[in-house]
Amino acid sequence: MTTTVTPAPTSAPQTIKTRPAGEKRAKEQRLQKIGVSVALVIGSLFAGFPVFWMLSSSFKANSEIFQFPPRIITENFSFDAYTTILGDPVKVRFFVNSYVVSLSVTALTLIVAIFAAYGFSRYEFRGKRALSMIIVTVQAVPPITLLIPFFGLMVTLKLYNTYQGLILTYMVFTLPYAIIMLTGYFNTLPKELDEAVKVDGAGALTALWRILVPIAIPGIVSVGIYTFMIAWNEYLFALTLTRTDDMRTVPIGIQLLMGQHSYEWNEMMAMSILGCIPVLILFLFFQRYFIGGLTAGSVKS
Repeated sequence: MTTTVTPAPTSAPQTIKTRPAGEKRAKEQRLQKIGVSVALVIGSLFAGFPVFWMLSSSFKANSEIFQFPPRIITENFSFDAYTTILGDPVKVRFFVNSYVVSLSVTALTLIVAIFAAYGFSRYEFRGKRALSMIIVTVQAVPPITLLIPFFGLMVTLKLYNTYQGLILTYMVFTLPYAIIMLTGYFNTLPKELDEAVKVDGAGALTALWRILVPIAIPGIVSVGIYTFMIAWNEYLFALTLTRTDDMRTVPIGIQLLMGQHSYEWNEMMAMSILGCIPVLILFLFFQRYFIGGLTAGSVKS
């Protein structure tokens, strides 16, 4: 008797649906972009709302600023605060002083820093390391610790309550940063550039101003903007080293609007907005150079 063994029926192959790795990765990237976008929006609102509130308050009456519930946008839109400031020669003088001091500090700092950075970058000389340490040390010293010595020095040199006193004082704090940044930027430029110019018979100054400076424009612009911001916003030394209103700067002018019995809040906001405009214009026009200069200057020192 023959028995026939029939094979057990095999189950049909099951297809397992798996999501492609590329699709999963794309979904993760979309989620990351959404998260970054949300974080940027929240950060922008957090940083921008005080500026918007300051701008809105500058168009309000002084009595309306602390009204409850507060109004973000006033119904009684007015330019009175701006006309009061721009129509007062004393307050206009604050802006003139700030422009004179800040532009002078920026120009002189860049000129001195370019020569110093070129020397540190291209030459070896005795005391180079010691000078570098001194520059870094001055940059690390808190400015407030030098307030009293500077006051005594300016009085002794008869530079108290003068443009020259403010300019020299500010340069003490702007030069170290400018030299460090520009030295790092010049170090990223190959020495063959200025050596080729010298082979053709030109001197070091020609190599510096004809070759290196045009190439280093992003670094120079970034240092210039930073220097201008320091000089424009400086308050402590401007308050200590000046005595009369014809020498005060914008930060001091804003503080003078705080009276003994009342504060002119709308005028303070208006003057703050007017004080922000120069720095804002610099960033709008030179943003590309500013970011590129900071990045390149920090690569190699």
